[in-house]
Parts: sequence; structure tokens; C-alpha cells
Amino acid sequence: MSAIGVLGAGTWGTALARLLTLNQHDVTVWSAIESEVDNFSAARVHSNLPGMVIPQELKYSKSLEETCSGKDIILFAVPSVFVRSVAAQAGSFIPDGQLIVSVAKGIEGGTLYTMTQVIGDELRRDGTHGNIRLVALTGPTHAEEVALDQPTAIVAASEDLTAAQEVQDAFMNNNFRVYTNSDIEGVQLCGAVKNVIALASGISAGLGYGDNARAALITRGMAEITRLGTAMDCLEQTFAGLAGMGDLIVTATSMHSRNNRCGYLIGQGVEPTEAVKQIGMVVEGINALAPTLEMAGRYGIEMPIAEAVDGVINKGADPEEIVRMLMNRQGKSENDRKVKDGGYEEAVIHSKDKSCMKRVITYGTFDLLHYGHINLLRRAKALGDYLIVALSTDEFNWNQKQKKCYFTYEQRKTLLEAIRYVDLVIPESSWEQKRSDVHEYGIDTFVIGDDWKGKFDFLKEEGAEVVYLPRTPEISTTQIKKDLQDR
Repeated sequence: MSAIGVLGAGTWGTALARLLTLNQHDVTVWSAIESEVDNFSAARVHSNLPGMVIPQELKYSKSLEETCSGKDIILFAVPSVFVRSVAAQAGSFIPDGQLIVSVAKGIEGGTLYTMTQVIGDELRRDGTHGNIRLVALTGPTHAEEVALDQPTAIVAASEDLTAAQEVQDAFMNNNFRVYTNSDIEGVQLCGAVKNVIALASGISAGLGYGDNARAALITRGMAEITRLGTAMDCLEQTFAGLAGMGDLIVTATSMHSRNNRCGYLIGQGVEPTEAVKQIGMVVEGINALAPTLEMAGRYGIEMPIAEAVDGVINKGADPEEIVRMLMNRQGKSENDRKVKDGGYEEAVIHSKDKSCMKRVITYGTFDLLHYGHINLLRRAKALGDYLIVALSTDEFNWNQKQKKCYFTYEQRKTLLEAIRYVDLVIPESSWEQKRSDVHEYGIDTFVIGDDWKGKFDFLKEEGAEVVYLPRTPEISTTQIKKDLQDR
């Protein structure tokens, strides 16, 4: 059992506090509104979470010191605009080394910090919080459904694998599945900017447009978020995951979503400020608009949907005219890969005629690329005509290999693609995929370093020759990292 302090008694903080209590943790919830503490303590219900009963074991407090002191985990569940001020108030009660989980979704105006960056920045101001452990918990989650124990999946993201796993263990139960992710900034970017796209989806529905328009907004909205995120060195895989596309789908389609509902009212002709009043709770998408567009400008990223929402919300633009403008933008391709590049790879992948070329595959992390790697790739390519490199993803390295790379997957992929021996780079996301890769890519020869000798002989049963190549003896990535640390 862990002692957990929850800062914020809104719907999300309350739903998670209840879940943690049912997981047998000792939970205390703090609210800045003293009347909330009194009401929830006495009535054991939350007006915005119908059907949920607050367990008697769950405690409420008006004291930040009581809520933060001696806790294994502190959960920040206040709206994004209050995260910094609450961190400043709570700082003196939070010890260095504290595990802190943020569930707020937003980007701070001015600094353009994510919520964990805001918390870290504020706490470190006093010079005594240099080892705070920060985790972002985010994904496609409506508090209303979590409060009723409906099946939900979410992501605990941190650069600290152990911290993310501790959060995973604390929150997981039969109804709440938690995945880990190393891309803490990517998942938070998704959580903030998807609210802007959800406003667009709501406006569209309010105008009377149907599923076609909503699907287009969701898909092209995620394209905008992904462009921005990858420009910021976030992992591209994050945007196709729970925190990315998953959260966007649920926020842009459900009437549980404040952003979607607010957009719907605006589409029906309600003024934005009045729409927010009618929602009665914080609409994070409106807070995220200015920081989103500022980031887009900083990184030179085109975000026409976000700009369109800003035009309606902040500049008084007519929504129907904005839609016409979006639909009549200059025509363009959905992807930026040249057809001839992808076409050749597809032909190789799907060709069943092995006589046309001999295909070789090898696997690895290829971090801090050195001449030992080049030597391996050169010898692997010499065994055939077409070399495929299965490159370990950041998630795979982090969760299963227990290693953290200096370069991200996308950076390592770019480096490998620049090597003349390499014809195609694919992601390696599990130990088990080698059998399927042999068949999917029509592999003739499997190549790996001889420190794995004998471990992959089972691939001979799949029709592939298995070759164990000697490593270049005088160099290794591990030794390079050790030598750099010793300096």
C-alpha cells in the first residue's frame, strides 16, 4: 500500500483518487476550495460524476502540508492554468526525490512548457529539488467512465523507467490498464493540442456537418499534431498511440468532452465566452490555443485547423466561412514520400520470387553509431542483394532491453538510412517478431553478431539461413559510453 496525495478535487482528480483508494492505497485529496472539502467529506458524492460513490476510506484535507508530507506519490490534478501556482504553494512540503504524477493537459503560455516541465521548473527554483521524479499520466480517459469502473487504457510516461513503472503498478487494476512510454513531452503535447482539434470537431457538429467532416478533422488534426511533435524531437510512434490518436478520438467524438461540447455550442452560434460559462468547467482547448500556435510558429509548422479554431474563438471569424477557407486551400499530397521510393520497397516486401534478389536482415539498437556497426552492416550486405535493418524502438529498448539510448529511434533511423549498405529500416518492437519478419519480408539470410551465437537457430525452421558474424573486437557501444563517463 502506498500513501498518495492528490492535489485537486475536480472530476479527474476525484475519479483517480477513488480508483487508487479501491487499489488499497492510503489516499488524501486536497482542494483549494474549502467548501468542496466539506461537501465531499460529508456527502461522498460528486455532482459532476453521477452514479459514483466516494469510498469512506478516501480522506479530504484543506491542508497542502498534510496532503503532500510523507507521500510515496503526489498527483497533480488541478487545471493546467493552476499547476504552477499550486507547485509554488506546495514546494516547501515536497521532499527532493519525490515521485510526482501530472494528469493536467495543457501548455503554459509564455514558457511553452508542458505540465511536468512547469512543475519541475517551479520546484527547482529553491535549489533543493534537483532530483524530482516526474511522470505524465495521460490518454483517452473520461473521468465519468473511470468513476464507474469502465475499461480504460492510459499511458504513464517518463524518462525515468522505474518511476513510470511505479506509477503503472499503483494505478493498474482489472478496469484500468496502464502502459509505459519514454516520450514524456510527446504524450503531453498530444494531450494539450488534441483539445484544440476537439474544439474544431465540436464546431463542425454544431454547424450541422456529419461524420465525414469529423473524420477529416480528426485525421488531419492528428497530422498537424504529429508534424509539430516530430519537429520537437518527440517520437512519431507516440502520435499513433493511446496518448495521441486514442485521446484525440475520444475527445473529439464524445459529449463527455468539455472541448467537444464547447465547440458544439460555438458552432450553434453561442459566443465563446458564453459557451465556456455554459460548460461550467475549464475548457483546456481554449487555454491551449495561443501556446499551440506560438510553438507552430517557432518550429515553422503549418497548422491550418488550429489557426481556423483560433480565428473563430479569438478573432470573431464566421465558422462557416472558415470551413470554406479550409476546404479551398491549395491541393496537396497526403504524404511526403516519393512514390518511386516507397514503390521499390513495397515490391521487395511483397515479391514471392526469391530468385530476383537475395534478402538479408539484421537487428540492433545502433546507438552512438561507430565503425564496428558499419563493419557489421558491410559484411551483412555482402551476403545478399538487399539489406533490411530491424531497428529497436525506444519503447522496446526501454521496456524489454532495459536500456536508454542517447539518440531517439527517428534519429538512429535517419543515420542508418544514410549508410550505403542499408536498403530499408523497419522498427523492431518485440523479441518475438523475428519469425514473422522472415516471412513478411521474404528473408533468405538472418545475420546477427556472434555474441548471440545459437540463440536464433530456430529461424532455420522458417527457411532462413542463420549467420553469426564476429564483432569488431576493439570497439563496442558499451565501452564508448563507459569511456565517456570516466572522462
